[in-house]
Amino acid sequence: MTDIRATPAAQALRRYEVYAIRYATRGGTRAKNFIGGDAHDAPMPMDYFVWLARSPEHTFVIDTGFGPEVAAKRGRTLLRLPAQGLGLLDVDAAKVQDVIISHLHYDHVGTYADFPAARFHLQDAEMAYATGRHMCHGQFNHGYEVDEVTGMVRLVFQDRVVFHDGDAELAPGISVHRIGGHTDGLQCVRVHTARGWVVLASDTSHYYEHFERYRVFTTVFNVGAVIEGYRRLRELADGDERRIVPGHDPLVMQRYPAASAALEGIAVRLDVDPCE
Repeated sequence: MTDIRATPAAQALRRYEVYAIRYATRGGTRAKNFIGGDAHDAPMPMDYFVWLARSPEHTFVIDTGFGPEVAAKRGRTLLRLPAQGLGLLDVDAAKVQDVIISHLHYDHVGTYADFPAARFHLQDAEMAYATGRHMCHGQFNHGYEVDEVTGMVRLVFQDRVVFHDGDAELAPGISVHRIGGHTDGLQCVRVHTARGWVVLASDTSHYYEHFERYRVFTTVFNVGAVIEGYRRLRELADGDERRIVPGHDPLVMQRYPAASAALEGIAVRLDVDPCE
């Protein structure tokens, strides 16, 4: 296995293809997606994604979603397993060597076992948070599945978790950045593409409206960190909001072109300019 941590920093930036793969969905209303509710009693569904960043040299999967048992438990509609979605883009989950876990919530780490060759990139603060005192409280622990957290701990003892403390370059053209807020160790991913730096926000901003209007999702550890995080997302995107991709917004599937005609409604290209 090539150790990308040893990649020379002086190596030229690479350009990655980047995809959002929709694997699940659920209904919802605006009032449930904003702290303080919302004056408009209107539907606001939520989509669930995993992401793929690949160049000729490296393939990175960002997050591993959830499977059928958790979908049934939590009332989500599973459209396809994340590994199946990746397979539609000619990526064999069993051979993926690097998976970035934005945080350990059930919808971002749930099918990690489908990636038996991978090492998992995680923030120190997220593991500490998910195994520490705050998990005594339902307000913070409801987004986690205990078996998934303990499964990741087991992988630590197998030397399959790569820990990061804040910002870290994983390879030329791809880096992780701790934002926190939604969880204490939440990280986003910055990827160099043909259209410049693209920021995969994950849950640092669930919807476009969160970072555009400085509003906050209802599941949160530190509101101040969320708000400050929106500024950081813009900095990482070189000030261009069109290069920030939120973690759960169905508009992502509308704003970006399908990866192919056969993948309409399943996967979109994020390394090209949005359609609108």
